Amino acid sequence: MLIKIGYPSPIILLLMVGIVLGCHHSKNLPASNPDILYPAESTAIAYHSSWTKTHYKERIQVFKNDPLHFGDIVFLGNSITEGGHDWAAKFGVLIVKNRGISGDVTDGVLARLDEITFYKPRALFLLIGINDLFNLHDRHQIPSAAYVGNNILKIARIIHRKSPETKIYVQTILPTDKDYLRDNINAVNAKLQQQAHKGYYQLIDLHAAFTNQEGLMNPDFSIDGTHLNAKGYGIWVEMVRPLVTAK
Repeated sequence: MLIKIGYPSPIILLLMVGIVLGCHHSKNLPASNPDILYPAESTAIAYHSSWTKTHYKERIQVFKNDPLHFGDIVFLGNSITEGGHDWAAKFGVLIVKNRGISGDVTDGVLARLDEITFYKPRALFLLIGINDLFNLHDRHQIPSAAYVGNNILKIARIIHRKSPETKIYVQTILPTDKDYLRDNINAVNAKLQQQAHKGYYQLIDLHAAFTNQEGLMNPDFSIDGTHLNAKGYGIWVEMVRPLVTAK
């Protein structure tokens, strides 16, 4: 008995091929044209210092030359993250990537989320905000601590909306040895804690692990009252290791 097999018409076949090729092309287009995933050369973040304006562009070029891969684990932030250097080596996990930029602020992170949301990391660890608060105190450009907290939440919401499978870990702002920043740091961290119940991110309270009795940075963990030394990075790594290595 012969069974007659029907074949799709040429038009349907062309449509099917077009859909397959279109999906493949859209997924891989940025790999051949990475500029579309990164801030343009002309991008200027109003709250960056003069030094950071230059360094930001330098780091963006580094990211273009070594883009993320689908399913990576990303540490996203400022100099405290950048200063961790090879995060993959710290955890013994090759897919952990450093997306820290020294001097960066929350608005700077917002401007460079396209790479993150396109490559859809498995997990993302966000630590940002201390430079915003230095700006608020020293330069009076950033409007308020509430503005900083809202921007951090906005970063997490954007990533969650565009990459819903990414596990987002928002880390509280670390203390410094500057007592005049203490109240604003606490205010931002309280906002992050209050909103965690909404469920689009998990809060990691780094701040509590690094404070002394005065609520300032424990000098045992820092090289200058703000940035971490090797011992400080060791504490951070051990706090989040179970989350990084989870299957």
